[in-house]
Amino acid sequence: MFKRRTLAAVTAALLTSAGCAGAGTGSSTDALDDVLTSPGRTTYPFSVDNCGQKVTFTRPPERVLILNGTSVAESESFVLLGLQGRVLANAQSYGVSDDPSMTARVAALPKGGLTMNRNFEVPAEQTLAAKPDLVISTWSGGFDPKRGLATRGQITAAGANTLVNPVNCALGKPEAGPAEKKAYEGVSIDSSRAFLLLLGRIFDVQYKAADVVHDLRKRVDDVQRAVAGKPTRKVLLAYPGMAMMNANGLPAVMTGRITDDVIRAAGGVNAFAGRDRDTTSTLNKEQLATARVDVLVVGVFSAKEDPDAEARALFAAYPQWSASRTRTYTTVSDGAFLGPLNAWAVERIAKAVHGVG
Repeated sequence: MFKRRTLAAVTAALLTSAGCAGAGTGSSTDALDDVLTSPGRTTYPFSVDNCGQKVTFTRPPERVLILNGTSVAESESFVLLGLQGRVLANAQSYGVSDDPSMTARVAALPKGGLTMNRNFEVPAEQTLAAKPDLVISTWSGGFDPKRGLATRGQITAAGANTLVNPVNCALGKPEAGPAEKKAYEGVSIDSSRAFLLLLGRIFDVQYKAADVVHDLRKRVDDVQRAVAGKPTRKVLLAYPGMAMMNANGLPAVMTGRITDDVIRAAGGVNAFAGRDRDTTSTLNKEQLATARVDVLVVGVFSAKEDPDAEARALFAAYPQWSASRTRTYTTVSDGAFLGPLNAWAVERIAKAVHGVG
């Protein structure tokens, strides 16, 4: 456990900008450096400014509804903090996980008998009928009535709180301010840790949150020390199972923000670093063919996928890559995205890039 200030003071530092008066904003390394041991107890009522809305907790929530939002970050954070018993219903899922135990643990969370609408979200009437005391969304768009979803105002009027993962306040919020936009553009590994600390305060499990964050950070720090000074190698992160995201039917190549941060922590450089995030949807075969790729990382979305076969297919299609000649590749799944499993992905990629681990 950390040793300097109380976790309450540190979390307050983490929670200052775009999302919340207590939850990270995407680049909170200095504040995380100060997370130390003497976590205090949460004093209720406890309030945060979440995406411009004041949210006040009079006690730890007991009936939490976690919305989908094509994320698994929030549900996995509940699992790592031991908060499964507070979940009324969870709409998040992911077919595989970099933590071998996580898929089953997320699947075991209550589903509350909910059915998804055509946007793969919980319809407004079901959200309200479930009578949660807290509804969590990974993005502001999770409360968009145009998508058939309950608004934050409607949920508040029904007596429940709402919470958006603070780093994603700008996503789905047309009127997002400069600080919110900056936080969203800066999503990083620290953002994943900051959400854990925020949940620690809301649910009064600050000691547990401090221990989890300390462990996750130490694992990444150990890798960074091990790869320090080693030659730079270009890493391509591609999800064949998400080819529907690309206009040309190519594997979804991920770049920017937390993807680059994970690869950088592992001692590599994203093969498409510096490109607009639209690269995922617009990348064509010529651009992929001419990219420098020293290490291929095959992203896995579904348990039905065969990542080894996908790697062989990509090597055959792009024999000019250095990775194709050396057959250098590894696989990751949810650890490359916002969520508490970034350390797993960093360790896997570092082993492929530099033989570390």
